[in-house]
Amino acid sequence: MTKPRVVAIVQARMASTRLSGKALLPLAGKPIVYRVLERAMSIPSVDCVVLAIPQKKEDEKIIEAVTDLSISIFQGSEENVLERFYLAAEKFSADIVVRITADNPFTDVEYGNETVLCAIENKSDLCAPLGLPLGCAVEVISFAALEIAHRLGHLPYHREHVSPYIKERPEEFSIVRFPVAIEPRYASLRLTVDTEEDYRLASLLYDALYKGKPFPLQQTLSYLDAHPELIEINKHVAQRPMTHYSGGFT
Repeated sequence: MTKPRVVAIVQARMASTRLSGKALLPLAGKPIVYRVLERAMSIPSVDCVVLAIPQKKEDEKIIEAVTDLSISIFQGSEENVLERFYLAAEKFSADIVVRITADNPFTDVEYGNETVLCAIENKSDLCAPLGLPLGCAVEVISFAALEIAHRLGHLPYHREHVSPYIKERPEEFSIVRFPVAIEPRYASLRLTVDTEEDYRLASLLYDALYKGKPFPLQQTLSYLDAHPELIEINKHVAQRPMTHYSGGFT
């Protein structure tokens, strides 16, 4: 059987209500978006990495910051992220899409690969791990399911968040979620960058752990175990709820 073409799509933009321009904030000498793309490129099962940004002049700064990476670029709608994903997936002939957001510089390579392989094995429409800290997981979506969501998902939050149309319909789509082999106490950690506090923690972790290539989640967790005071930096930050939707996001 021919291996499906796996395309990782990293969504990024300069605008952000909580931390404006965060995509270009430095982590160990490179912008956050660079570190995210670096991790996406390291997932063994990924055939192509696409940076999907809005078609706006200010967002072209993001392209300029990653010119030395072997990635593809797609520019589309700023607010209609579902359309941006669908058109990018279509242009780069994806059978399977790995959804990654540019505020997640701790996206884990090993679990990302495991999610892709799980999706292929189960022929799922949507596959994601359960129990990872916020900001470490990927979401794997079949192109067929993405096309249906793009065609039929018309509510504003369907367009803004890519996958809720699929998640709301478990009777129509094959949705697979698998548990990960880490301690449950880690699931409440924030390893994403949405606020100044998140960025401060990310900077400290990258300064300590980055040695020229993506470091695994277990290394991050071990370092936090050794330096528990770091967890307090962003522990109070509340994740923004998604309006009109309670389907649960990874």
